[in-house]
Amino acid sequence: MGKYVLKRLGLSIFVVLGVSIVIFIISRLVPSDPVELALGPRASDDAKQSLREEMYLDEPIYLQYIHWLGDAVKGDFGNSLYTRRPVAKDVAQFLPATLELMLMSGFIMIIGSFLLGLLAAKHKDGPVDSLIRLLSYIGIAIPSFVMAILLLLFFGLVLKLFPVFGRLSAGIAEPTRITGLFVIDGLITGNFQAAGDAVLHLILPALALALGPMFQDARVLRASLADNMKTEYMAMAKGFGLPRRKLMNKYLLRPSSVPVITVIGLDFASLMGNAFLVETIYNWPGISRYGLQAMLRKDLNSISAVVIIIGTIFLIVNFLVDVIVAKLDPRIRIG
Repeated sequence: MGKYVLKRLGLSIFVVLGVSIVIFIISRLVPSDPVELALGPRASDDAKQSLREEMYLDEPIYLQYIHWLGDAVKGDFGNSLYTRRPVAKDVAQFLPATLELMLMSGFIMIIGSFLLGLLAAKHKDGPVDSLIRLLSYIGIAIPSFVMAILLLLFFGLVLKLFPVFGRLSAGIAEPTRITGLFVIDGLITGNFQAAGDAVLHLILPALALALGPMFQDARVLRASLADNMKTEYMAMAKGFGLPRRKLMNKYLLRPSSVPVITVIGLDFASLMGNAFLVETIYNWPGISRYGLQAMLRKDLNSISAVVIIIGTIFLIVNFLVDVIVAKLDPRIRIG
């Protein structure tokens, strides 16, 4: 198991390095001059040249990358042309909001997919199974940003059940910053009003991100349960007269969870990339919305940092999923 973990970890590091090279080169090849965008057309030539030297734009692209990578390893992504602050400070400010949204979405996605998948498998080919199948088709067909608009209009503006903008309501003080996650910080510091309000603000954007993958993952679990139910070892276990609960938990659910855990991991890792428009719709001050604004302004340092963060989170989640799946199914790590 240790060799398998080290192998996956080494591959992940090489992938992060490859992603950094690709996104750095693409960001440098996009038309328009970032110096012009940062300083404006009326800036003096001396100011433009000074900023160009500061960003190493007057050097070959491979040297620009070496300078950038050396600073990035130390946590220095340079200054943002959008906020005029160090990118590291922007990341520290905006990343926790997106992580909190991802965790809430992931919680909904995991619980919902397993409950719906088990329910569909229990009532295979019945009305309940057909309803879940229909909902899965609808969830897959509707993009997350369209779902975000529908939820906002119906539950936020028509029924007024949930707040629709930002992380906290007006008049509620932010909890003392410890992790940057308002729910956790509110619980730690005893600011339960802020924690409860933060949960209410999370529900609609989290649902918008989670519903599509949740129904899709439920179908994957249902199919895996149905296939494993036909295996010889399940027939043998039934023949021994084992209790239904033990059959489900020990002999059926564990092997059936392998494919759905893999898909859930990929869906969870993709949440940050899918959150660009959802965060904009809900005015959510997260790293995805920050990255979208940086792209519109061709803020090279911010763009590179955001994409590297998204890629790193994706690989971390994928690595953890590989470890979990290998633990559940020894054939994977042995192979």
